[in-house]
Amino acid sequence: MNGKNRHILIFALVALIQLYVPAKMIWNQESILEGGKEYKFKTAPIDPNDPFRGKYITLTFEENTYKVTGGMEWARGDEVYVLLTTNASGFAEIDSVSKQIPNVQQDFIKAKVWFVSDNDENKLTIDYPFNRFYMEESKAYDAEVTYRQSQVDTSKTAYALVRIKNGDAVLKDVLIDGVPIREIVKKEQSKNKP
Repeated sequence: MNGKNRHILIFALVALIQLYVPAKMIWNQESILEGGKEYKFKTAPIDPNDPFRGKYITLTFEENTYKVTGGMEWARGDEVYVLLTTNASGFAEIDSVSKQIPNVQQDFIKAKVWFVSDNDENKLTIDYPFNRFYMEESKAYDAEVTYRQSQVDTSKTAYALVRIKNGDAVLKDVLIDGVPIREIVKKEQSKNKP
């Protein structure tokens, strides 16, 4: 094999690898959306000064703390496995948190420890991998305002719809009182058009 053919072969291999990696990532996300179990994570109010960065809504969740024994064994950034259950209202709740991959047939999420309280409460604050909801640029600002208003209005329930499969999670949608935020924004924008 001469040098020119070798360069062509190497180029073709590199090109295939570059196509394979993003295709595999997309396939994994689609697999979770298609075959994962759906959970509703109730969102919590956030600091109104920084709720939106770029083209996504920053989400925080009510169910993001868990009391553990031995608070000194946990550190910020630790990878953890959050085992889930569902409460009577249909929202996700933390059943337990572990540093080892669960060997039970219960849904779990791979997450990270965001904070460990040091005041003898031994509470972990969980940093979920689905805390950003991306939007079209034309709807981003209106979605931010709508989401922020839903967090202030106690009569409204805002939650994230998340699909979970084998520890991986994909944020499917953000809903307010059961209506996707995209639909709310689209309806508001069509009412305000001249």
